[in-house]
Amino acid sequence: MTSESTRIASEWLIGAGLRPTRQRVTLAELLVGDGQHRHVTAESLFEAASAGSAPVSLATVYNTLRAFCDARLLQEVTVDGQRSYFDTNTSDHPHFYWEDEGRLTDAPADQIRIARLPDAPEGAEIASVDVVIRLRRKR
Repeated sequence: MTSESTRIASEWLIGAGLRPTRQRVTLAELLVGDGQHRHVTAESLFEAASAGSAPVSLATVYNTLRAFCDARLLQEVTVDGQRSYFDTNTSDHPHFYWEDEGRLTDAPADQIRIARLPDAPEGAEIASVDVVIRLRRKR
């Protein structure tokens, strides 16, 4: 990684009130160091970190991703009961899940129309609405 990506990653962390530890900066550089948004799984981030000069344990990756979500730096997108993706774009937006490839990408938000949501049960409020559109290649 470059000193520029380290700066970007550190500022991203500090801006969210997180201390820029070595492990956090290492993972933040992989997530946002180039200024691009991405969707990762814990496993794919672990593999990328393992290939770099400052590898971290899989447990550290999971713990760090949880801390990043708690700080609202990442959005967790669950596509089934066993697979979560972490999105650096935390704005409300829909996703395509490519079933054949196990890949998550952004879907065009301007093409989604949700006319009405059901009323929340008494004593509850709607926190968010996740839209995941499952795709597979035509055969």
